[in-house]
Amino acid sequence: MNIPDRGYKPRPAKVLFPMRIRPAKTSDIDELSELTMLSKQSNGYDESFMEQCRDELRVTEARLKDGEVWVAEANVLCGYACLNVDPDGVSGEVNAFFVHPDWKRQGVGKKLWGKILQRATDQNLERLHLDADPFAVPFYNSIGFKTTRETPSGSIPGRMLPYMELHISKPNT
Repeated sequence: MNIPDRGYKPRPAKVLFPMRIRPAKTSDIDELSELTMLSKQSNGYDESFMEQCRDELRVTEARLKDGEVWVAEANVLCGYACLNVDPDGVSGEVNAFFVHPDWKRQGVGKKLWGKILQRATDQNLERLHLDADPFAVPFYNSIGFKTTRETPSGSIPGRMLPYMELHISKPNT
């Protein structure tokens, strides 16, 4: 598949500074929204599709307050993920998980996943779930998620997305 040029500037292939995971800040909102769109669009989606998703993908202050949003940062923001605990208190939704296209396949997703899993374990969650972009299913499968059904897209009428779940193993005590 040809990935169209979306006007972003390539970043170095190597992490120039140690990568760290930190909580997102309100001042990150615009950059996180841009990163989200670049990450999504790097899967080959056209402008029309992206415009239909824009509102649903926009990072807002309310989104930062509703969940735990963690940013992967080296010399720039490389990616982010968000965990929201469900009202039942035993499950949680990974409702955002994006890596900048120039940082994909460099361990950013695994570092973010480690933080999300740590936070889920700290909160005694038994299960995580998410609505996956079809292009992200192989990554989610690699970290243990299984597709259990389909769910409607929040942006595009008639489009169905893989609904994936992961049961969290409890450490032996």
